[in-house]
Amino acid sequence: MNMDTKTRRIGVIMHGVTGRMGMNQHLIRSILEIRKQGGVALKDGTRLMPDPILIGRNAEKVKELASKYGVERWSTDLEQALKNENDEIFFDAASTQLRPRLLEQAIKAGKHVYCEKPLTHNIREARLVAKVARETGVATQMGNQGRSGEG
Repeated sequence: MNMDTKTRRIGVIMHGVTGRMGMNQHLIRSILEIRKQGGVALKDGTRLMPDPILIGRNAEKVKELASKYGVERWSTDLEQALKNENDEIFFDAASTQLRPRLLEQAIKAGKHVYCEKPLTHNIREARLVAKVARETGVATQMGNQGRSGEG
């Protein structure tokens, strides 16, 4: 990396990464790969470097996962993680039943959110999440990326 390049840390609260999708797709294949590649290059030459904190209910599993993949920060205390102003993004890949409440909590804490699909199990909960996001102005995205090729 060019020594003149500026790197900006971006804190990511990663909830539910002990599960298959959260661990494999999002932690290992996404966040850790981005870190290995030196972050994401922005147009102004800055590199955006994700700094994850792994959050889960089972301390033993979360600690083991963090240790295995060299992630320095982990916790079982989501409320405390959401209070950290240095962590700007909340990612959720945990249980869909818990998601609306968790997303509302994160959004109200001022975190931008990205979550696995489905967002909720019903339209009423989805509208509530959308309403809270609109009111606070945070960015929200649900994992509906698609891949396409030419042709």
